[in-house]
Amino acid sequence: MKGQRVENSGQAQLFKNPFLELLTKGHPALSWGIHVPILMYCFYYGYVNYNMSVITMLGVFVFALFFWTFFEYIAHRYIFHLISEKESMQKFAYIMHGNHHHYPKDKTRLFMPPVPSLIIAAALFGIQYMVLGKYAFAFYPGFILGWLMYASMHYLIHAIEPPFKFLQPLWRNHHLHHYRNDNLGFGVSNTLWDKVFGTMFDFKKDKIDKRKSRELMFDKETKSETV
Repeated sequence: MKGQRVENSGQAQLFKNPFLELLTKGHPALSWGIHVPILMYCFYYGYVNYNMSVITMLGVFVFALFFWTFFEYIAHRYIFHLISEKESMQKFAYIMHGNHHHYPKDKTRLFMPPVPSLIIAAALFGIQYMVLGKYAFAFYPGFILGWLMYASMHYLIHAIEPPFKFLQPLWRNHHLHHYRNDNLGFGVSNTLWDKVFGTMFDFKKDKIDKRKSRELMFDKETKSETV
């Protein structure tokens, strides 16, 4: 994505077909509204039908939340920033993430759209069930909640200034990832794995450019919107 021009308004056209184009857009409230009831029912179903204790299920749930942070880092670094000479793979990377770097103010594509997210979520549950068996009914809710929290944090980073001082490094890490070096700063909901794998920005050397940071954020009239 290096050298890609950043547009301060508008949005990318990913498909010529209007219906397919509509399916590429989502909204935070819609994502939470669709997935949270499914996650709650999944946890309840696992508890009622598989004779697992609440403590065990909560332990698996919390581990899945933590595991999401690692998955988020790996996906962002190696899938969303996929480098390939194949045109089809370049298009895939652009649809998945490149359009966000091109149009960072497009808030309609900060959340996975409902239809693709349900298809991917179903596939993930199937894989997790094959690997974990009954524990998937606790792991899956934690993993998907991790995704929802990550997407919400990403939305907020582009919508408002950090509400607390301890969140400033997270905001800076992501903003620098956009305009300074997209080979660093892959963590969005956290900076843990950037520190572990040595891809964290050095804030002493990489000073924040407030003007460029503002260019990555929604226009003033949208700043009051929350997830």
